[in-house]
Amino acid sequence: FQKVELKVGKILSAEKVPDTDKLLKLSVDMGEEVPRQIVSGISLYFPECEVLIGKKCMFVANLEPRMIRGLESNGMILAVSDIDGKFSLLEPNSDILTGATAK
Repeated sequence: FQKVELKVGKILSAEKVPDTDKLLKLSVDMGEEVPRQIVSGISLYFPECEVLIGKKCMFVANLEPRMIRGLESNGMILAVSDIDGKFSLLEPNSDILTGATAK
């Protein structure tokens, strides 16, 4: 677990990946020089993906890049769900700075 780098990222843009039911392409500011592109299978929970723009969420930042439907994904958004189908993104307090890392 100590090898996983968790970072706060702010979602700058969110759009559905064409010809898929579940995928969203996110542009995420993690306090780095260039925003990261992250592809995530959360579209079913956010039919209006624009509601994600501006949200600060927790991300795994040190994964190897992965190609998903021809798009490079450079991280993973963290979320939880329960047996009743309730779903939630993991969101830090609003006063936590973008790019902050979990200790």
